[in-house]
Amino acid sequence: MGNSESRSYSPNQQCSSSKIDSHGTISRTDSQVEYVEAIVCQSTDLKENEMKVFDIAEHGKVLLVKQKGEFSAVGPKCTHYGAPLNTGALGDGRVRCPWHGACFNLKTGDIEDFPGFDSLPCHQVTVTDKGDVKVRAKLADLKSNKRVKDIGIASPCDSTAVVVVGGGPSGATCVETLRSEGFKGRITLVCKEKYLPYDRVKVSKIGTATDIEKLQARNQQYYEEANIEVLKGVEATKVNTEERIVELSDGSKLTYSALYLATGSKPRVPIIPGIELSNIFTVRNFDDAMNILNQLGSDKEKDVVVLGLSFIGLEVASSCVSKAKSMTVIGKDTAPLGQIFGTDIGKSLQTLFENNNVKFHFKTTVVKCNGENGVLKSVELENGEILPADMLVLGIGTTFYTDFIKDSGINLLPNGAVIVNDKLETNIKNVYAGGDIAHAPVFANNNDQMSIGHIGLSQYHGLVAAKNILKRETPLHTVPYFWTMLFGKSIRYAGCGRPVSSLIEGNVAELKFVIFFFDKSDKVISVASCMRDPVVSQFAELLHQGKSIYKKDLESDFFAWTTTIN
Repeated sequence: MGNSESRSYSPNQQCSSSKIDSHGTISRTDSQVEYVEAIVCQSTDLKENEMKVFDIAEHGKVLLVKQKGEFSAVGPKCTHYGAPLNTGALGDGRVRCPWHGACFNLKTGDIEDFPGFDSLPCHQVTVTDKGDVKVRAKLADLKSNKRVKDIGIASPCDSTAVVVVGGGPSGATCVETLRSEGFKGRITLVCKEKYLPYDRVKVSKIGTATDIEKLQARNQQYYEEANIEVLKGVEATKVNTEERIVELSDGSKLTYSALYLATGSKPRVPIIPGIELSNIFTVRNFDDAMNILNQLGSDKEKDVVVLGLSFIGLEVASSCVSKAKSMTVIGKDTAPLGQIFGTDIGKSLQTLFENNNVKFHFKTTVVKCNGENGVLKSVELENGEILPADMLVLGIGTTFYTDFIKDSGINLLPNGAVIVNDKLETNIKNVYAGGDIAHAPVFANNNDQMSIGHIGLSQYHGLVAAKNILKRETPLHTVPYFWTMLFGKSIRYAGCGRPVSSLIEGNVAELKFVIFFFDKSDKVISVASCMRDPVVSQFAELLHQGKSIYKKDLESDFFAWTTTIN
């Protein structure tokens, strides 16, 4: 991990002089690394802008792509959750995951957009005079389908130091990028939690991941080899931007040449009587998920109430209902996700949940928590109804972890979001902010500034911040991408902005549809789907390329625009 062997080959590099007969394979060892080389197809087997998966004998599979007359070969599965990339969106020089929108460069295999931490292995391709397409690959790459970017050999010096505050996906991506892009100074990652950076996507899917070591993006050895100091279980309490010092909760101080703030958001807690009772939970980190799971137990004896019709609330309800005696979701809206998708889709989602034993109370909220001996026993609703509740899970939004910088001179909005430019730099030179807390330009929204809380965007911010800390001028090119999985139904959403109308293609009742959202000029500003991959990834790629479609473009063919992205 992290050595020179993690580098990939350029697809157009010349092969070695090893002779290959017909469609056989040759295995050989160069510098302690074993390779396999084989003819996988003929050049005419792929059309322009086509991608297919081919076997390299019995050793593994590669994704072969033909674009602009050239062939590229990379790993066939997204390094995030293993989605088959041949079913994704092929853009100009890159492929986008059909499930969650991660993007990979076809020439290098490098991850360019997120979620995920690993790049794809990239294999050497040559085409003979006879039209044979040969692929040469490391056996280890074929087995793992992942590649950790080379972190080089770091020799930290005291003259330059980057402090990254926040051990979430944004901070973790920032420190990795700094090292892989050649930064040689000191790097310190400050983590409020007692864990190394981990996959937070599964936190709200209660019970899907209970081993923190398996969730962690990297192990301790990785950070040690990269000379990245990780401070766990400590948080920043003050930033002195004049003296370039970060004060920590353990009394220590860190000096910095550049500072990246990615402290994320914290769950909003309503101010109501009884909210301090035990068995009332928020959902933001690994410990939250484990506390909920442990309290649920295995006897299906708990009445559970979830407050909030958000993605988080619905994910908690869908993942916990099988472990509960009863599951009830409370919210102000008239249907699940109704404010996002509209009433018709919301009602179909409601039916899906009710068919899986989840009850709803709409147009109301919890106004009081009742307990005995400090333990929650019931909740009182706005309409006076009282529901039994052994557990209450809150999913009603978030606020920002930025109180510690209110007196730092860094410009904040009244809600605590940090104002940054298109390089993620604040009004203070060499101080950057990203992830949930950043009020940053969004390319897909005419570069208007927004605060968006999602893991993929947070990781992208970490990448951009690192490059700008290194003075490699890199403006944001943001395309928001969201997703969830509810009772086996995959929902995707790409784009942003407040729509004035929408158009649905598909069957809403069966939850198999695509919905297009329009602004007042009938421009498509976002697309969502349920069980209709990869259309949302295709739209995300269209937005990334700066292209637009309008309602009139959908009249004769809803999806003709998908041919314009590669």
